[in-house]
Amino acid sequence: MNFVILRKFRVAISLISFAVLSLVFLDIQHLLPAWLQKDIALTQFIPSFLSLTAALTFAGISFILFITLALFFGRVYCSTLCPLGILQDIISKISKKIKKRFRFSFSEEIKLLRYGFLIGAVLLFIFGNIFGLLLLDPYSNFGRIISAFINPLFTGINNVSAFTLEKFDQYWLKPIEFKAVGYFTIFFSWFVLFLILYLSANRGRLFCNTVCLVGTFLGFISKVSLFKIKVDESNCSTCGVCEGVCKSECIDSKNGIIDYSRCVNCLNCFTVCPSNAVVYRRENKIEPAATDETKRNFIAGSILFFAGTKAALYAQDSLKVLRKTSIPELKLFPVSPPGSNSIVEFNDKCTACTLCVTACPTKVLQPSFLEFGFTSMLQPRMDYHISFCNYECIVCTEVCPTGALNPVKLEDKKLTQLGKAKLIKENCIVFKDKTMCAACSEHCPTKAVHTVPYEKNLLAPEIDEKICIGCGACEFACPTKPYKSIYVEGNLVHRKADKPKSEKQEIDIDYKEDFPF
Repeated sequence: MNFVILRKFRVAISLISFAVLSLVFLDIQHLLPAWLQKDIALTQFIPSFLSLTAALTFAGISFILFITLALFFGRVYCSTLCPLGILQDIISKISKKIKKRFRFSFSEEIKLLRYGFLIGAVLLFIFGNIFGLLLLDPYSNFGRIISAFINPLFTGINNVSAFTLEKFDQYWLKPIEFKAVGYFTIFFSWFVLFLILYLSANRGRLFCNTVCLVGTFLGFISKVSLFKIKVDESNCSTCGVCEGVCKSECIDSKNGIIDYSRCVNCLNCFTVCPSNAVVYRRENKIEPAATDETKRNFIAGSILFFAGTKAALYAQDSLKVLRKTSIPELKLFPVSPPGSNSIVEFNDKCTACTLCVTACPTKVLQPSFLEFGFTSMLQPRMDYHISFCNYECIVCTEVCPTGALNPVKLEDKKLTQLGKAKLIKENCIVFKDKTMCAACSEHCPTKAVHTVPYEKNLLAPEIDEKICIGCGACEFACPTKPYKSIYVEGNLVHRKADKPKSEKQEIDIDYKEDFPF
């Protein structure tokens, strides 16, 4: 077999996969249909796994495919489909161009960290907490990096281009309002990006083989894969060239040993071996099973991981209000997105990949800090100080790949109560300054917030909680700063709102007039 051509084919697939996944998060003009964004995201390991555990549907078939590929050929996913892994390869390639004589060398795996991260994430998941997956999922980390750094750059380029084209009376490119993610999201994404940059430039795929839980999990399966890379001792001259190009640092050329749990099947070793001693063949015998205590624990955790059995106990920090104001917005619960059904269910499934944040047209979805609790940091929440939920939009429910947001029909979404509007009269300029406003009622799509006669000729806001859907239009429109006069208190469990009242206004028109309007 010509492995040079096979390697080129692998590199081509990797670059296409990386470009497509990047495009999903960089679709600032919202040109891609939501169903396509979701299907692309389901080509990733953790989203497909969560989709499978949520409901045994066709959406989880890619997860079964990844396991099958690992059983036959090893960590093919890591070398061709994982965007964070491909990003590391790109960084490593650039680093080697700069350091012309740079060579990798064999190193022992860091078992304590490697299996510790995976076992910790598995145990948390079993007990109903997704915090480990949220922090260590490679797809979600890639999405956060793109959303935090590359997306704003593209938005800036788009807006400069749009304003420049306007000078020439060209309006086919529209400017986009920029809404940055929170400081904590940027800090966390910077930390992960810096770690990847440093490790990739100096140690290749060390991040994948130490921190990434997907890499560790597939690596364990790869130990018993049917086809493996082998060193033919009869042809090997122990020159060490293959070891020098192994970005996983898993080839020990002196002893002719390959650590299959860390090999990502990049095929670099095939293309450089001068004596064709590196071969790819079927495994004829099964190696003795690992007997150390760490791996025993890993096997037990893996069985439970596959079974997807989760206890009713939720290791979830209680939600707390962190704002300290003279008249605070006493939000007991944040507002979870449409389709999440409840905050607990949402926290249990969301990996904070930020795909819904990117797809949201109004950018009301923003990564959280501690609003959902410590173990649910970075999961999106409805931030009505930044924007509001469009009454005619269900995009976020259509793009979510993990089942954290279930698809809903538009007519059902219009009657789903995410929360209830609350009024702080002490902050309202109508009650405090005796000044006319009505911004909240003018923007309310259901007229749950309406005005009633107050003092003299004033109209004051009043709330009908039965028809309020918690879209946040009133909170966003409220002009008082820094504390809003009206805010939305999230529902722990989403409820069904009553249908808005439809009032027909009858106007007497004198048709004898020339211009009755």
